Amino acid sequence: MAQKTGKAAQGLGVDGATAKQLLHEMMLIRRFEEKAAENYALGKIGGFLHLSIGEEAVAVGVTSVLRQDDYAISTYREHGHCLAKGSDPKRAMAELFGRSDGLSKGKGGSMHLFDKSVNFLGGHAIVGAHLPLAAGVGFAIKYQGGDQVCVCYFGDGAVPEGEFHEALNLSALWKLPVVYVCENNRYAMGTSLERALAQTEIYKFGETYGIPSEPVDGMDVLAIRESTRKAVERARKDKTPALLEARTYRFRGHSMRDPAGAVYRTKEEVEREKLRDPIVLFRDRAVGAGLLTGEDVQGIEKDVNDIIDEAVAFADASPEPASEELFTDIYKD
Repeated sequence: MAQKTGKAAQGLGVDGATAKQLLHEMMLIRRFEEKAAENYALGKIGGFLHLSIGEEAVAVGVTSVLRQDDYAISTYREHGHCLAKGSDPKRAMAELFGRSDGLSKGKGGSMHLFDKSVNFLGGHAIVGAHLPLAAGVGFAIKYQGGDQVCVCYFGDGAVPEGEFHEALNLSALWKLPVVYVCENNRYAMGTSLERALAQTEIYKFGETYGIPSEPVDGMDVLAIRESTRKAVERARKDKTPALLEARTYRFRGHSMRDPAGAVYRTKEEVEREKLRDPIVLFRDRAVGAGLLTGEDVQGIEKDVNDIIDEAVAFADASPEPASEELFTDIYKD
């Protein structure tokens, strides 16, 4: 089957080159995290490790409509967001290994990736604490007369927090160019949505503050891409914030300390949700529409495997931070 581009591929709203990029980025994130899990089990990665396997469509769909000078800020489950924004997988993996060539010189680890070069403003470990920071970024953009947008990722577990409501209220009141993206995986750390929220349709909280809000299928990269495109255009044009509720599903548990999430959900549920794997769904749609061929998919898989193998080798070869690094990059009088 010949690969279609341009107008010939209008059925999915993207051309062959874009389809290839979307699939490549989702597969890159998936392989990065699979390798991270392997190396955590080998003892090469310490501390906490939170994987977003199953949620790749959100990071990739959102980032696909951003400009390079737009900003993104996230939670501690940020590997995919950071890679989608353009960070080097080698330096990201080195950070997970705690090595000096990492994005944060090995001092941040998995939960604190930060990359100023691509305007990725970090993973933040305190639930909900980064939402006011996103509002602050939006205020800075507006104050300086820019037309950038800040995307703020957070999970459903942050919604009951006061920072969520404060950030949305200020963003609406001051008209700040922030697109809030809730990755609703239905369980937060391990508590079901129904046991945590009186209002389980999270997007409706945005309506309370008078900002455009909508739910979107978080397993469909094209749906996420289109919803984000509209939100970003509004934010860029007239500084209108937005709330997107991406209804997604995490195939792994909360962290590597909870690898399967078996305490609060059944194996049958997880296997059922895996039938909605965003990578498989998009791959099959793209091939079926003639956007990609089987050879294209094989080529992407090989390229992704090579990139991640190189990243692991780079991280392994990177030196440990020198003891003097304990006293650098800190605030002091």
